[in-house]
Amino acid sequence: MITSNPFAELAAVIPPAAMQTYVVLMVLLAAGGTILDILHKKSAKYFFENAKKAQQDATRSVGTGEKVGIALKTVGKEVLTSGEFDNQQRRMSHLLTMYGFILLVVTTAILIFGYAADPAPAIIPLLWHLGALMLAGGGYWFWFGIRVDVSSEGKPWYQLERADLFIVSLLATATFALLWSFTQGFGAINWLFFALFVAATTALFGTVYWSKFAHMFFKPAAAYQKRLTKADGSAENLPTISRAEPEQQQRHSMELLRDAPMDMGLGIKREAPNHY
Repeated sequence: MITSNPFAELAAVIPPAAMQTYVVLMVLLAAGGTILDILHKKSAKYFFENAKKAQQDATRSVGTGEKVGIALKTVGKEVLTSGEFDNQQRRMSHLLTMYGFILLVVTTAILIFGYAADPAPAIIPLLWHLGALMLAGGGYWFWFGIRVDVSSEGKPWYQLERADLFIVSLLATATFALLWSFTQGFGAINWLFFALFVAATTALFGTVYWSKFAHMFFKPAAAYQKRLTKADGSAENLPTISRAEPEQQQRHSMELLRDAPMDMGLGIKREAPNHY
């Protein structure tokens, strides 16, 4: 079952061209929502203004080779391995969700554009199901076991807010995709899961402007800029512990912190937020 193309049987009822048009529409919705989010929050403007200010505060110049090295480190840590997460469970959950989503989206496009009306190699549907399972596993792990407001603020798992729009629609997409595939040939129940799958997918890509989806595209750029400011010495106009010169102490934005020790210990990392 997991090696059969779930879109092949669908092609007998819905023309492949209609499925392809839907995929293109989802791509346009995601791109449009991301652009609107950037314009509304002025993320790009903030990013470029912050980069310009960092150049003015820099204590050394960073060459092209070093910038390339910083970019590669950013891709290797923040993008490919999510190394910014200190919590290993949160990191593994994020990696499962991220790679599951990528695998599901890529294989969906391959199956719809390449094999909607023709037999597909068994490996592609297998990867489609694997992507959906990884996405569901990582997402449910995060929702029930890691979600911050559950562990640190005591809010119940079923309490939803607008910030949950992205993860909920993501989980619904993976869940109903699997249920739709596994109930192939069961008539009405199969069509019900297909309708829910389409509704969840439309919600995922159609609500990018209001969800955290757009944040995924801005995050790598922000991580790169942060690494660059450390390399050029501007350090986002913050004091650095590695350099203990008196002028570093004066870089504290709050006057009451200017006499504080440069290294104040673990702080919030001292214990995990598991009071509930």
